[in-house]
Amino acid sequence: MKLVLRYLKDYKKESILAPLFKMLEASFELFVPLVVAAIIDVGIASMNRGYIIQRGLILVALALVGLLCSVTAQYFSAKAATGFATKLRHALFSHLQSLSFSQVDTIGTSTMITRMTSDINQVQSGVNMTLRLFLRSPIVVFGAMIMAFTVDVKAAWVFAVAIPLLSIVVFGIMLITIPLYKKVQQALDKVLGKTRENLTGVRVIRAFNQEEQEIREFKERNESLTTVQKFVGKISAAMNPVTYIIVNGALIILIWTGALRVDHGYISQGQVVALVNYMSQILVELVKLANLIILMTKAAACANRIESVFVIEPDMKTETRSGKASSASQNDPIVVFDKVGLAYHGASEEAVSNISFTVQRGQTIGIIGGTGSGKSTVVNMIPRFYDATAGKVLIDGRDVKEYSVEELRQKVGMVLQKAVLFKGSIRDNLLWGKEDATEEELWRALSISQAKEFVDTKEGGLDFKIEQGGKNLSGGQKQRLTIARAVVRDPEILILDDSASALDFATDAKLRQAIRGMKDKLTVFIVSQRASSIQYADQIIVMDDGKIAGIGKHADLLASCEVYKEIYDSQFRKESEG
Repeated sequence: MKLVLRYLKDYKKESILAPLFKMLEASFELFVPLVVAAIIDVGIASMNRGYIIQRGLILVALALVGLLCSVTAQYFSAKAATGFATKLRHALFSHLQSLSFSQVDTIGTSTMITRMTSDINQVQSGVNMTLRLFLRSPIVVFGAMIMAFTVDVKAAWVFAVAIPLLSIVVFGIMLITIPLYKKVQQALDKVLGKTRENLTGVRVIRAFNQEEQEIREFKERNESLTTVQKFVGKISAAMNPVTYIIVNGALIILIWTGALRVDHGYISQGQVVALVNYMSQILVELVKLANLIILMTKAAACANRIESVFVIEPDMKTETRSGKASSASQNDPIVVFDKVGLAYHGASEEAVSNISFTVQRGQTIGIIGGTGSGKSTVVNMIPRFYDATAGKVLIDGRDVKEYSVEELRQKVGMVLQKAVLFKGSIRDNLLWGKEDATEEELWRALSISQAKEFVDTKEGGLDFKIEQGGKNLSGGQKQRLTIARAVVRDPEILILDDSASALDFATDAKLRQAIRGMKDKLTVFIVSQRASSIQYADQIIVMDDGKIAGIGKHADLLASCEVYKEIYDSQFRKESEG
């Protein structure tokens, strides 16, 4: 909770003023039964109309002042709660951005979305209501009890018995429901995860006619959430009726006791009405307090879930080295893999192992292999999307862990397997590669990526609006734009991770030719399952089951590497037969 509540520190003034004004409102409210008692005992008893009007105006004044205090308190509490939630959301998003790919994979997308939305909204509501009621309700409850003792000590003992009983009920239910609300949020995570999976893969689900199965699985998770919510809801719902029973029972005893004491002349009728009013105030405030505690238990459970993300330390640290970093010359290798291995989080064995190769500046490197052979894993270690768990990856003679993330990724242009574009214009998406890119640089990148031909046909050209995820573009168009986004950065190392799979052979060939025509010292990694895409590379790395099966040029590998020969023959034989 401390990690979460620290974001309230910028709203100390509001966090103090909100409960103080609520306390003032409560204080004015406690005087109302005494004024009503005076009206009954003095004004009505003596038929003094002037006294009744005078005391009535006092009641109106108390109501107006209380209203003003209440509005002021709610303004400050809302300001503190919304400001706190805004800062918390920014901090959580920033923290998630600092986590490594492995940690993000472990936490899960649906869980992160729940933390950012539902959980923070619950905490915001909890803070808002707590600032408004955490002083008011106790002050009214205990204030009413104290005021009751000033009216009549013997009759007020009913309050002294009822309030502890109510406290036991309220806090007992709170202790039971806190862990249950945590289970509710966990079940909600599963429902959101299934929903996201279905919306993302809706085409696949329909293509394989799996709607009924997905509906059934969603129903199971939804019913599981409903069951937990019903169970905790029943316990929480018991709070109001139980408190009503205790308070109304106390009220019956109070009226009976008051009536006896009025008969004996110990207290007046107005004082009995005052005692009943104080008991009614306690009833109302305890209902509010019960609802507040339910809200607080939800907020506490959500705050603990948010905190569980904050306590995850980013495992991708930059290793500092004393002394001046060695500057690599133009003739030195730009990328070196030295006996590199990588095991994903929770995996029983390494995804890739004993990977060693050297890349000279300006070379084009092709990486080929079957599905799951570790091609993408190898190139993902160059920009440190994942850290090697064995060996070293060197760029310009320095371990990638010695670079800051910003410095390292400024050297690398990365095009991932899945083309991801963001809502906005084509220009906005390309500027991700280089914020200050000129119009000429943008068109040059589009020309190299073979995207210029279709961007020219779009209404507005560079200002054509892309829908979320690039839904209004074809797969090939999306891939070419993501390549342009990487090219516009003018990187030292360009990685194309199976990023031309949606392109036809002619466009793919033009793309590779255009990339080769870029500056002499650009180093290119092409990951592909097509032998035609990498056969003219300066060096081809053949991956098989997480290990290097062969390294060399196309002709050499055909003669010496059985894995490469099988891939090449399977593809070119099919083409010749077709």
